[in-house]
Amino acid sequence: MRFVFRPPADVAAGLLSLPWHLPLEEWQDDRLVDIRNRGTSRHVVRFVAEMGQLYALKEIHEVLARREYRLLRRLNDLGIPSVQPLGIVVDRDFYGDVQLDAVLCTCYLEYSTTYRGLYSDPYRLRPTDRLLDALVELLVRLHLAGFFWGDCSLSNTLFRLDAGALQAIFLDAETSELHPSLTHGQREYDVELAYERVGGELLDLAAAGLLPPDVEPVELALEIPKRYHQLWDTLSEDVVIRPEEQRYKISERMRKLNDLGFDADEVDLVSAPDGYRLRIRTHVAEPGRHRLRLRTLTGLDAQENQARRLLNDIASFRGHLEKQSGKRVPTMVAASRWLRDVYDKVMALMPPELASRLAPAEVFHEVLEHRWFLSEQAGRDIGTTAAARSYFENVLPSAPAQLFTLPHGEPLPRFGEDTGAWSLTDELPVPAGPPLGAKGQRRPRER
Repeated sequence: MRFVFRPPADVAAGLLSLPWHLPLEEWQDDRLVDIRNRGTSRHVVRFVAEMGQLYALKEIHEVLARREYRLLRRLNDLGIPSVQPLGIVVDRDFYGDVQLDAVLCTCYLEYSTTYRGLYSDPYRLRPTDRLLDALVELLVRLHLAGFFWGDCSLSNTLFRLDAGALQAIFLDAETSELHPSLTHGQREYDVELAYERVGGELLDLAAAGLLPPDVEPVELALEIPKRYHQLWDTLSEDVVIRPEEQRYKISERMRKLNDLGFDADEVDLVSAPDGYRLRIRTHVAEPGRHRLRLRTLTGLDAQENQARRLLNDIASFRGHLEKQSGKRVPTMVAASRWLRDVYDKVMALMPPELASRLAPAEVFHEVLEHRWFLSEQAGRDIGTTAAARSYFENVLPSAPAQLFTLPHGEPLPRFGEDTGAWSLTDELPVPAGPPLGAKGQRRPRER
């Protein structure tokens, strides 16, 4: 018998005393743990607690165990959501006349659940739509990394609620393959298989009375290819951004993701000979999450859609900081810098007599929309400061004075002096037609 474990090895040492000479299904040990709402598996799977941690042990053929161990390690290195492999046990003894299969050891993912667990909990909402979005997002991320799933289904996926976000985690790599890149045919096969498998699983849920009455399983499963292709086209598009149009182009890409129901989790700008290549990691968010996250990062209070827009701008600004410094910038640091160098400076430009027209978060959202509109007209990023000055001069005065009223007794917001701008230029393009805000002129589109 031979053990192959990833470091650190202290946990592996504790597992050596398990009864490896017996088939997994015949084990009797005080460290074995029963998991409620565990998923189904074609192999024997047992859970073991050791040194305060929980591990999943799966008994499979040695060739499959070695292969799955290698692929899971690679997925972890790529940063793709997947269970973490601890090691494998191979060359086990004979049990009777049959040599025992190998055992794959993975770390149990805390606070995760199966799709059946999500639907069996009477105290939890049944997020059918977001469940599929999370699965599609995982499939796209695997394909972008050259990973062919081969058995995409809800049963082979774990789900975790993380600060309101629903995340799908890759679980089973028995049928998977890793290539430098996937062909169109390989991707389409995976998508078609996902449609068939998920459709059957949703029908099972409906038969058990676990689906909401307004959900039709087959019609919902048909959404998988559609959502996959929309997200794939958005994320796989090779976008090269020139320095002078950085934030304008990032904002444009964020709009596309938001329209598809996804949010930006991380923005990467990778140096290229002709500028910077844009890469965005996504996640599926729960309603109300954006308000809480914005308040945590900045202390600002906003409505859900406003908060989403401001968080997008923080993510964009973080990419800008990382490009300038050449190193990673923590989200909290980026949010603090954004609050000081972007948000506060925009608010400082607002004329005091207009302070009661709109809520501050709505004002900043409108400035971002105005910036996008002016940048689209000019064909380049005109900068937040220039957009804010134009907005306060030409657009905000036309807002009704009583559209926003403060509770009785609360003072008006205080705004400081203009301290400058971080943007590349304050120069505004000259729009054709009547001045902004005049009758017939296009206003920034509302979301």
